[in-house]
Amino acid sequence: MRVRYQVVAFDAADLAAESAFWAGVLGGQVEAESDWHMVTVDGAPRIGVQLAPDHVPPEWPDGPTRQHVHLDLWVEDFAEAHEHVRSLGATLLKEAEGNASGDDFQVYADPAGHPFCLCWLPAAQPTGQTG
Repeated sequence: MRVRYQVVAFDAADLAAESAFWAGVLGGQVEAESDWHMVTVDGAPRIGVQLAPDHVPPEWPDGPTRQHVHLDLWVEDFAEAHEHVRSLGATLLKEAEGNASGDDFQVYADPAGHPFCLCWLPAAQPTGQTG
């Protein structure tokens, strides 16, 4: 078996908001159909967004509607990435714990409530970034 593309698909009640968010994060474009949007980057499919009118956002970390999957996005410049995802509508769920011995991360939610992490190595740790 040969996999041509690997795409993570998110359910969302608002396809336009969700797909625009991920296109903004990844620097891509949205290819929209009535109940499915594909976010492409340089012509390659990266994120799918499926219409789910009754979508209930997960409540991270331990709510009654728990997450099923999340993305870890390793970034070179955390401060820049933090400001970028916040400007696109991300909500900060958990600040970094300041792990000095290894990599670190902060947890955010996209517009439909799906958790994702911005991750970085110690050399790129933020200086006082908060929500």
